[in-house]
Amino acid sequence: MQNNYSNPQNQNSDNNANSDNFDHNHLWHPYASLPPSYPNLVIDKADGVYLYTASGDALIDGMSSWWAATHGYNHPKLNAAITNQLSSMAHVMFGGLTHQPAIDLGQKLLSIVPKGLDAIFYADSGSIAVEVALKMALQYQLSQNKPERKQIATTRSGYYGDTWHAMSICDPVTGMHSIYGKQLPVQLFTDKPENGFDTPLSTDIKQRLIEFFKQNQYLISAFIIEPVVQGAGGMRFYSPEYLTLLRELCDKYDVLLIADEIATGFGRTGKMFACEHANISPDIMTVGKALTGGYMTFAATICQRHVAEHIANSEYSALMHGPTFMGNPLACSVALSSIELIIDGDYPKRARHIESQLKRYLQPLAEYEQVTDVRVLGAIGVVELSDAVDMPRFQRLLIENKVWIRPFGKLVYIMPPIIMTDDEILILCDRLKQVLADYFNP
Repeated sequence: MQNNYSNPQNQNSDNNANSDNFDHNHLWHPYASLPPSYPNLVIDKADGVYLYTASGDALIDGMSSWWAATHGYNHPKLNAAITNQLSSMAHVMFGGLTHQPAIDLGQKLLSIVPKGLDAIFYADSGSIAVEVALKMALQYQLSQNKPERKQIATTRSGYYGDTWHAMSICDPVTGMHSIYGKQLPVQLFTDKPENGFDTPLSTDIKQRLIEFFKQNQYLISAFIIEPVVQGAGGMRFYSPEYLTLLRELCDKYDVLLIADEIATGFGRTGKMFACEHANISPDIMTVGKALTGGYMTFAATICQRHVAEHIANSEYSALMHGPTFMGNPLACSVALSSIELIIDGDYPKRARHIESQLKRYLQPLAEYEQVTDVRVLGAIGVVELSDAVDMPRFQRLLIENKVWIRPFGKLVYIMPPIIMTDDEILILCDRLKQVLADYFNP
C-alpha cells in the first residue's frame, strides 16, 4: 500500500476520507513495521464472542484479545461496573490516598490466590507487574544483606514482557528481543523442561536444575517462571513436577520463586491459577490480562508477607515504584466484577470442559504433513506447523472464513473467551480447520 499524501496541506482531508490509509501509514501496531506488510483489519464493534468489521462481517474470536477478554465483549456486568464507578470518580492518585474499589478488589484477590500471598501492588500492565516483581526480589535480597544476589534466574523459551528488565528474562536467543543483545541486563538461564503436561520430568532435566541452583546459589535473587504453560515463548506445556522441584530448590537456597500468571491466571488452564497444578504457592505472583476481562489495562504483583516485611524493615524500606495510574478506581471496579464472574461461573471447570472439546476437534489436524504437533491444555489449543506462518496470506483466509486468531512463528493457537458455548467452540474449530485446509492446499 503506497502513501497517498501529496503534500502537508491535503493531509487532514485525506485522513478523514481514508482512515484505513492513515492507520497504515501512521499507527504502529504490536511487533510490526511502519507501514506494515499487510493492512490491519478495522473493527467497528465487539459483542459476545464476535468481532464486527467495518464491512459488516462477524468474526468469531479465538484470541480473547490476547487472552484478556475471558468474558467476551460488551458484558453487561462489566459495563455496569465501569459506568457506576465513573459516576463517582474516574481516577485519583494512589500516593497518600486510597479508595473502596481498591480495597474491595484486594480483599477479593486474596480470597482466591494461592495460600500465603498477602500483599498487593497494583500495576499498569503485565510487563510492569513483572518489573515490580523483579524489584521486590532485588530489594528483598538487599534487605538480607546479600547485594551479590542481583541476577534473575529463569528457563529458556520464556516470555515476560517488553519493558527493559522483563526483556532480559525472555529467551535471549529464540525470544522476540534478541535484537537488543548485550544491551540488556545479563540474567541466568537454565534448560527448559520437556514438552508435555503429562510427561514426567527426565532425570537429566532434574539434575541440570539441581546443579544450576548449586552453582549459582550466591548470584540468584529470584527464579521467575510461567507455571505449566510457556506462552509467547512457544506455547509449550510442561509437567507440574518441574514446579514442585523448583519450589524445593528455592526454599533450600533462599531464592524467591516468582510465578508469572498473567496469561494463565483466572481459570485458563483448568485451575484458578496454574501453579495450583503442582500444589505450590510462590513467594511473588503476577496477574493481569483476564483481571479486568479486557476492559482496562491493569495488573497486580502479589507477594507473601515475609517479602513485604523484610523490605519494610530494611534500609530500603519503600518499594521504589509508583505508577501515575496505580490503583485506578475504574480498573479496580471492573476487575472486582470480572473476578466475581470468574468465581460464579466456575471458569476453571468451564476451561476443563473446553479442553475436552478442543482435543476432540483439533486432533484431526495432526494428520496434515505440515503439522508437527497438536496440544491442548484447559482453554488453550495449539497447532504447531513445520514452517512459519505466511501472515498476509493467512490473515486473508481468516477473514474469508470469518474467524479471528493471531498466529506467531510456526504456532497457530486459540485461547477463546471462556464464556463460549459448546456450539460456539465447534464453530470456532470448524472455521479454523477450514482456514488451515485452505492454507495447506491453495
